[in-house]
Amino acid sequence: MEPEHWRQKQKNKKMEQKNWNLLDEALGLHNNHAKPWPLCGRFALVEDCVDTSAAFVLHHILKRSFSSHPSSAVVFLAFSHPFSHYDRVLRKLGCNLAAQRDNGRFFFLDMLMLQCPDEGKPNHDGLASVFEQIERVITTLHQDKKFISIMIDDISFLEVAANGSSNDVLNLLHYCHTLTSEYGCAFIALDHKDIYLNGDRAAVILEMEYLADILVKAEPLATGLAKDVHGQLMVLDKETQHQHGISAIKTHNFHFKIKENCIECFYPGTKI
Repeated sequence: MEPEHWRQKQKNKKMEQKNWNLLDEALGLHNNHAKPWPLCGRFALVEDCVDTSAAFVLHHILKRSFSSHPSSAVVFLAFSHPFSHYDRVLRKLGCNLAAQRDNGRFFFLDMLMLQCPDEGKPNHDGLASVFEQIERVITTLHQDKKFISIMIDDISFLEVAANGSSNDVLNLLHYCHTLTSEYGCAFIALDHKDIYLNGDRAAVILEMEYLADILVKAEPLATGLAKDVHGQLMVLDKETQHQHGISAIKTHNFHFKIKENCIECFYPGTKI
């Protein structure tokens, strides 16, 4: 006869598998056996466009990061929305950000009030203070042996804060990227690819796509608007881990529908 604790463990495992979706599988979040947080040491770049927002991907990863391990923590750089916005959105997904903040697992760095110099002048001092804030928090969390994720909610607004200086933007992004190897942090950033698109901006996008271990692209349907489908996702994982080593690039393509308290992901043609 099976022990009660073993049956309960199997039941919990089945419930956990039931809650996984195609996005979790594409990001490798369903495989937490090798690492407490599967995105540790990796850079995930999320790209969207005016017609199709991918903010829900950031919200989904944020929620999953807290449920992955009791020692996980998130440093969130907010250039787009205040804390109240994310607290409201995550509550609908069943995650209390205020409680996570009070427990020392969520560090919200409000960049909305970042002081910008006169137009045309680079914002070296403002971004230097951002460097210092990140470093101070990361150092403390690393000493406490936390599994750290760094999230940026809008690279395009980071460029606005930098007064259009692509060099300053790249410096900050490169710094966050170095933390994936130095401290084993996960780095997740959202970018609106078709906003403020110019020569310098294209260079930032190309550099970030090159550095990314995982690239997530949200696009509208090629056939136009649909009632039950909000868009399509392409997830490109450059290094897929297997028990026999690292395989080649793996690509996932599927459709999605955003609901009030969850994301529904499905392959084309399987939606009833």
